[in-house]
Amino acid sequence: MKQRIAYILLLFCFSISILAQNTTFKTANELYKKGDYTAAAEQYETILEQQGVAPQVYFNLGNAYYKLDETGRSILNYERALRLSPGFEDAKVNLSMTQLKVVDNIVQTPDFFIIGWVDRLVKLLTSNTWFFISISMLFLCLITGFIFLFGNTRTFRKASFYFSSIFLALCVVTLLFSGIRKNQLENHNDAIIMTGVVVVKSAPDKSGTDLFQLHEGTKVRIKSVLGRWVEIKIGNGEIGWVELESLVKI
Repeated sequence: MKQRIAYILLLFCFSISILAQNTTFKTANELYKKGDYTAAAEQYETILEQQGVAPQVYFNLGNAYYKLDETGRSILNYERALRLSPGFEDAKVNLSMTQLKVVDNIVQTPDFFIIGWVDRLVKLLTSNTWFFISISMLFLCLITGFIFLFGNTRTFRKASFYFSSIFLALCVVTLLFSGIRKNQLENHNDAIIMTGVVVVKSAPDKSGTDLFQLHEGTKVRIKSVLGRWVEIKIGNGEIGWVELESLVKI
């Protein structure tokens, strides 16, 4: 009896929590529709802080900042939405549109085509999805392996051996993709410049030589951190130092 009551209370609390989340998100959306983009952005930020991250919330937050003409914050949140959900088409479109407002026109150094192809393939699915596919491939490998061991004919056993080998290879590859995708989410070093204009230095010091300038919304890769200075690399391969407060990690 006590266990049943505890279960009912737990279910009730869970339902109240879900209802509160939906209400908060709905309130933020209503504020956005009314044109109160500052209040809407604050609501979305609160949802992310108190209830956890979600692609749709990041996307809506990016839209609110876009309306407020905060290019850096808008791009930051579209990028965060796409990091969680690479196939989020609306976020891709809005990100591309917002990037047109970025002053810097950096020509990206292309990756070796195989590396680029693998990276795009890995980002098609989440880490959990790749892991589920890997388990499925392992299951099929075991089934075909069982057929190989106990098959009646030589041809049947030979075919099952080949299929078992293929499923095993796919199991390993998709498991590897799952690990890569998880690492991309947890250990990435991409960041967005948030200050209007940033002077990139040759050394982690204000007395360092001025190398070039970057503007709000530019995407960079963090190489190292030294105190309040960050060594960055931009898309064309150039490297320099900027102050920590001038960027935010995706």
